[in-house]
Amino acid sequence: METKNIMIVGVGGQGTLLTSRILGTLMTEAGYDVKLSEVHGMAQRGGSVVTFVRYGDKVYEPIVEEGQADVLIAFEKLEALRYIHYLKEGGAIVINDQQIAPMPVVIGAAKYPKNILEEISNNHRVYKVDALEEAKKLGNSKVFNVIVLGVAAQHMEFSKEEWLSVIEKTVPAKTVDINKKAFELGYSLI
Repeated sequence: METKNIMIVGVGGQGTLLTSRILGTLMTEAGYDVKLSEVHGMAQRGGSVVTFVRYGDKVYEPIVEEGQADVLIAFEKLEALRYIHYLKEGGAIVINDQQIAPMPVVIGAAKYPKNILEEISNNHRVYKVDALEEAKKLGNSKVFNVIVLGVAAQHMEFSKEEWLSVIEKTVPAKTVDINKKAFELGYSLI
């Protein structure tokens, strides 16, 4: 199998690293060679976080090159815009329709761009979800990342049962049920 490239982007505190652990565990259990790489712009909440997940028969390096991501998972709209150039032609981007103002916007030195989703949709296959709102309906806003992952899972070759099994092993024990519900909800949205 040729190497597949997944990229997860968001801001600190959005569950980017947990999501990459779920992906890495799933792919390892499926027998693939897996490489993960995490890049923290600012490790505290609010800073940009990027995770690369590469898997295949043999993966030699962890970094996804520009224009090579098969799937781009974005937990925030501006992060999607910042990293859209990593998505390969024909790749899928799953975007959580959430706006978190970066520090330059907060202090008034810049403006948050308008029409991000429309701009990205002009040239790419976009799957948009308001995962934070959906997570609130489930009763736990922290599981929005697993809802987004459920949408993205439809663009990868693993069964729903494989995903749920890995989620059960990866998330904290007390959150297994809510995370499984979140994944199933995301999986059913598109």
